[in-house]
Amino acid sequence: MDMSELKNSIKHEIENVRNKLVEVSLNIHRNPELGFHEYQAVEWLTELLTGYGFYVEKGICDLPTAFRATYGSGKPVIAFLAEYDALPEAGHACGHNIICAAAAGAAIGARMALKEAQGSITVLGTPAEELHGGKIILVNRGAFKEIDVALMVHPGTVDAATTQALACQTIEVDFFGKAAHAAANPEKGINALEAMILSYNAINSLRQHIKSSARIHGIITDGGRAPNIVPEHSAGTFLVRAENDLYLEELKPKVLSCFEGAARATGCRMVYRWEETRYSAMRNNMELAKIFQRNLQSLGRNVLLLEPSATLGSTDMGNVSQVVPSIHPFVAIAPEGVPTHSAEFARAAGSEIGMQGMIDAAIALAWTASDLLTNQDLIKKVRIEFESND
Repeated sequence: MDMSELKNSIKHEIENVRNKLVEVSLNIHRNPELGFHEYQAVEWLTELLTGYGFYVEKGICDLPTAFRATYGSGKPVIAFLAEYDALPEAGHACGHNIICAAAAGAAIGARMALKEAQGSITVLGTPAEELHGGKIILVNRGAFKEIDVALMVHPGTVDAATTQALACQTIEVDFFGKAAHAAANPEKGINALEAMILSYNAINSLRQHIKSSARIHGIITDGGRAPNIVPEHSAGTFLVRAENDLYLEELKPKVLSCFEGAARATGCRMVYRWEETRYSAMRNNMELAKIFQRNLQSLGRNVLLLEPSATLGSTDMGNVSQVVPSIHPFVAIAPEGVPTHSAEFARAAGSEIGMQGMIDAAIALAWTASDLLTNQDLIKKVRIEFESND
């Protein structure tokens, strides 16, 4: 079978399973589950994959809603990554129902390539991308040790073969002051809210003197109990993002100084904690990206190689890309200008256009896997690029 025949058979296989993929995707969309609680999503996905001959292991790496579904054996191992967690209150406003169904469809289609080549296909179920960085835990616990290439597609507003994702770490800060009556005895109080407001303003000043691609933003989660009581406690959560891990490390002490200075100015005691989970910057493997670009373009989409920098964010796929050649491309399901994490994007993720984007993504991913499985020279080029950037 030549490549055109193989790719036609892969496309045909995915089209045959279209209705099941749409059903799973819409079921997950209608029943959003937060990170580490995606039990129903895992059941729907693994039931589908089991029906197509995949060997399924649930609860891998001691994460109850992580799973591995494998077809074939030996090397290379091509992994399709599935995300299926929802956002608090916003549901699937990031379209993870499309990501996971596309991964399952791609794996089902890519089985056809194993009739012509050696290797294996894996769907790796990766929970809690939004708030907890589930892939970071999976990386740290060895889930990617045997994987040669990691592929996924995210829904968006443009078709692009790469993403620009920032390194990111969270800092949580508490200030402790002293309560007093705000009118009768204000001089006896120490205002913890003032410390947080000073910190916020200091961070605003710091923003003028950092690289344009960096981001610092956050919220005040506690500002006091009543307006006539000097706040004895305040709290905030802030995200620090940078174009790479090195610059993130440079920014962190500068951000911390904003809080420390406010503590000294107000006389408050400060307690802070950097989250252990840190999102790494995305290392796009350009060899992989070009293969995917060609395949998605074959479906009639105009695919950019580089995603516009205006859509900078962070993803735990960045951590995966540090340990295995990876791509995190986008498939358009909504018009440009529609923000992710919005109600409008959530509707798009459950629309007919969204479902077609999911099918196109599955076909392009499966074709990319078939190119790699049937051409060892491509795998070598991908590996050479990855190792040269270490």
